[in-house]
Amino acid sequence: MAQINLLPWRESLRDERKHRFLMGMLVVVAIGGASVFLADQFMRNEIGNQQARNSYMRGEIALVDAKVAEINNLQEQKRETQERMSVIQDLQGSRPVIVRVFDELVKTLPEGVYFQTIERVGDSMNIEGVAESYGKLTDLMRQLDGSDWFADPDLQIISASEDEGFSADVANRFTLDLALVTPNDHQSSEEYLQ
Repeated sequence: MAQINLLPWRESLRDERKHRFLMGMLVVVAIGGASVFLADQFMRNEIGNQQARNSYMRGEIALVDAKVAEINNLQEQKRETQERMSVIQDLQGSRPVIVRVFDELVKTLPEGVYFQTIERVGDSMNIEGVAESYGKLTDLMRQLDGSDWFADPDLQIISASEDEGFSADVANRFTLDLALVTPNDHQSSEEYLQ
């Protein structure tokens, strides 16, 4: 047995192990490369899908924003239309009021007092006129104060009139401010119809 040489067998075993190791390493590297490649492809696919979802969502958000803008525009138009309708309703509702105001002015006007100008600004009136005497002017003030349609008559100016038709010692020019008051609508309508 002393002549048996085990070195070639050991060397072939070593070469075979080395060859298996290299093959194993090659398989591991191939599997690792394939897994990295597949993971990369999977991630790229997921990123692409997410970008597609994002772009779809952006498109839907743009559609919703357009609808919201249209709704806001419609609401603005609705508000403007309601304001116009309100103005028209107010005008329709206040139309008989001016007739009633003029009717009350005629009722409160005593004989010997004449209005020259009547100016209405909002809920107040400015009247300029001529009265034959202070007594007639006092009657006018009492009747205006007693009316349901007028409040706070305030005589601003009294001066002697130089108009023809009145004697300078008795005629008086006056300026009067008063506030307009709208009495209860049902009561005033019923009174006006009677």
